[in-house]
Amino acid sequence: MAHQILSDLGCPDSELSILIVDDSEIQVINRDYLQRDKPTNVISFAMQEGEGGGLHPELLGDVVISAETAARDSAEVDKPFESELYFLLLHGILHLLGYDHERGTEDEARIMEEKEQELYAALEREFLLKT
Repeated sequence: MAHQILSDLGCPDSELSILIVDDSEIQVINRDYLQRDKPTNVISFAMQEGEGGGLHPELLGDVVISAETAARDSAEVDKPFESELYFLLLHGILHLLGYDHERGTEDEARIMEEKEQELYAALEREFLLKT
């Protein structure tokens, strides 16, 4: 699925790591790196930002997803668990590529949301509806 998302975003040769954890693990990561002492659904660590960011342009970074939060969120909206995992992976990859809905402007948040919806709809058509 990650390869399809990267291909759809025009960077099929890019690399990233994906870590699936529980709420307690993501809370520690969120607290230690983002100073937010609570669980969250997904965190991205971009390797193309900051000092040394351009050393390996194909290496995008890390996406950390809480399976527990994904399970709760999917149950709340009555969607399959896998569907929520794919959405969070897409969301995390967009952050690795510089899309931002938190620190950016309203326009940047809208652009990210539109891209997210466009790509997720394509993923649903191609993969999720076939299962």
